[in-house]
Amino acid sequence: MVVRRVFGGLALGGLLVFAWGSTTAERLPVAAPIVVTRSFIEHADTVRRNETLSELFARQGIGGNELIGVLDALDGLDPRRVQPRTVFEFTTPVGESHPEGIRVRVSRDAFAVAKLGPDGWRGAREEVTWTVQTLRIVGDIQSSLYETLDDLVPDTVLDRPGRAQLAWDLADGVYAWEIDFTRDIRPGDRFTVLFEHLTSSLGERRYGRVLAANVQTAGVEHTAYVLSDAEGRNAYYNADGMSLRRAFKMYPVQFRRISSNFNRGRMHPVLKTRRAHLGTDYAADQGTPIEATADGTVIRAGRWGGYGIMVGIRHVKDIETRYAHMSRLAPGIRAGVRVRQGDVIGFVGMTGLASGPHVHYEFLKNGRQLNPRGVDLGDGEPVPAARREEFAQALAAFDGLLGRPGPAVARTD
Repeated sequence: MVVRRVFGGLALGGLLVFAWGSTTAERLPVAAPIVVTRSFIEHADTVRRNETLSELFARQGIGGNELIGVLDALDGLDPRRVQPRTVFEFTTPVGESHPEGIRVRVSRDAFAVAKLGPDGWRGAREEVTWTVQTLRIVGDIQSSLYETLDDLVPDTVLDRPGRAQLAWDLADGVYAWEIDFTRDIRPGDRFTVLFEHLTSSLGERRYGRVLAANVQTAGVEHTAYVLSDAEGRNAYYNADGMSLRRAFKMYPVQFRRISSNFNRGRMHPVLKTRRAHLGTDYAADQGTPIEATADGTVIRAGRWGGYGIMVGIRHVKDIETRYAHMSRLAPGIRAGVRVRQGDVIGFVGMTGLASGPHVHYEFLKNGRQLNPRGVDLGDGEPVPAARREEFAQALAAFDGLLGRPGPAVARTD
């Protein structure tokens, strides 16, 4: 048999490229035949509504002490938190009825695996790998940021929840202290956004995070560049290296609309009398998480008259914020607890004097309610001195990508 002898190889982007030398006649060794001694069938079973794991595993012939061994082996699986529609994959030898392998997704990044051996069930983890790409979106805002992104980004890039999360990250995570997307945006305002798009080894696609953005409102340019902080959180800075984060966020919740503004003579929707409305109402879905708008100490948590279930937080400079009509408090929220900006403190409801699910948000200074949508949110901090060179390099790279012409959604890597 004539073969070509390889004398060198170079890996380029996952493709192994070989250099070829002269040819020589050479007899190849003959490998022993591969003998298949056992074959298996793979099938899946799904946790049904109001079903226990015991019932699911009983259908596979697993119960009693063996079930305890299986659950112990499935590292990362909390049997008490398994949700309906969770899929378990079973591997069973052909001709038999008892599984020898089990696999279940326990996070975005891993499967828990259990295999049956001579000494019982043993566990392992299978990691899900993700490939990260950078995508750019360029467009003109029409009626709203979300509707514009929904029109621009196809389902093959981001599904609807992914598009909604991208819009909310821009409004609440990046520009929450600088742009009010319910008031400051006008049709025709232009934006460019760089974001991470992840594809898993299983072919799944999902949104990652915003890397940089440029939003123009009324002729004013608002830039943002990510620089992860010491705790691994995404921090955003403008082109001058000043943090976009302020002492207070504009919004305490991911809302659908503002149902009522600050008004000292509003007609109350429940009492049907004129009564001062000393806060802003953010209409949102029942159960939506409510976040603290700034660092502070909880001074009240529980039912309080017409406020229903309410949380009050004391901040610096004699400032207090209130969050009313919750359906319930978040775990651990009670008077005396310290919270940070963005911590979940409760969930949207309609307790107290409320006609629908929303958050009534108040901002008080020295005990006097002020219009939350008109207060000074504080100043941003500069990029730490030790990271200014790193930021300058990132800014130059991101500016090149933000300014690159292309279609509405274009790959930049």
